[in-house]
Order: sequence, then structure tokens, then C-alpha cells
Amino acid sequence: MERVWHGRGFTRPFLWLGAKRHILLPSEGTDVGFRIDNYAYRDSLGRETVTFVRTFDFGVPRRWDATMIYRPERGLVVDYLGTHQHVAVDLHLSVDDRGALLIRSGEQRFHEGQLSCRIPPLVTGAAEVRESYDDDLGRFRIDVRVVNHRFGVDRTGANQAAAAIAQLGALVEVIEDLGPAARRVLRSRLRKAADPA
Repeated sequence: MERVWHGRGFTRPFLWLGAKRHILLPSEGTDVGFRIDNYAYRDSLGRETVTFVRTFDFGVPRRWDATMIYRPERGLVVDYLGTHQHVAVDLHLSVDDRGALLIRSGEQRFHEGQLSCRIPPLVTGAAEVRESYDDDLGRFRIDVRVVNHRFGVDRTGANQAAAAIAQLGALVEVIEDLGPAARRVLRSRLRKAADPA
């Protein structure tokens, strides 16, 4: 990777939290070595599945794991992120005017057992990935940009987003300890919060 970087300092705690589950990269660097291991298989539901294990060398290895499944009824790919696959992201694929594969992220959801809710756009990043082959260099090119339009633009919005992410992080930490009844109550409350109508 030519360059790996992230936003302002207040994003670091969230990057470290995501790194625990192999969802985010808290490190920065240039000319970062990396390896991608791909595993294609049929999951327990019989769906064709590909798992990507990306390992980046920042002096200390950092992983970013994802499992992708095509959803023909929705016409998109769903990317389940991290070791626990708590975060699901809709991916919309197309080809740009230069022939590169263009992948744009869409709705993002949090899943844990029976609990499932949308993650508000305020606390997510919009990803745009371009993959192509550079004939002149004789190698593949990948450009990845993840942007949250509220962070760093409006301090109030950034503080609100930071507070929401901290709450989501706390939820991730305790959810595995909840019993079935508590999970049902929590799922019901999150659904009501996500759909106030």
C-alpha cells in the first residue's frame, strides 16, 4: 500500500476498538506491505461465499477481515466485517468510464445473535473502492477512500458521532454476555430507536 492514513486524533479510540475485531486499521504508514488470503466456499446456508483476510505490516501485523456473499434478490453484495461479522455493509458494484471496478458502500447494519439494527450514517463511513489493472506498470491498482462527512467538518456533529460510536462500542463489548430475554428486549428497543415512525 502506498499510503494508509486516518482522520483526526479523536477517531483513534474508535479505530482501536474496530481493530480488536479486525474491522478497522488504527495504524498509519507509507509503503505498507500487505497480503490478502482469499477463501471461497459454501457457507452453512449453502451460499457461495468469499472470505478475505488482509494482513498489513506496520511493524506489527494488523488484520482487516471480511466475508462477502452475493444477494441476488437485492442485486448486491453484502460484506460482513471482522472476526465476529457484527457489521454488514451493502456493496454496490459497477464499472466506471475507464473500465475500473467501482464498489460503493451502502446501508450498514449491526448484528449480534437475534439483535439486528441499522447503523446511522452519522457514525459510519462511506467507502468508494476502484480496482483496475495498470497496463503501463503491469500491476493491479486499488484506490480505497472512506469518508465520514461529519467528522472534522462540524465539531458538534463530530462530537455527536463520537458519542454514538462510543455507545455502539460499549454495546459490542457487553452484548455477548446477555441472555436470550435481554437480547430480545434490546433488539426491540434498538428497532424502535432506528425507526421512530
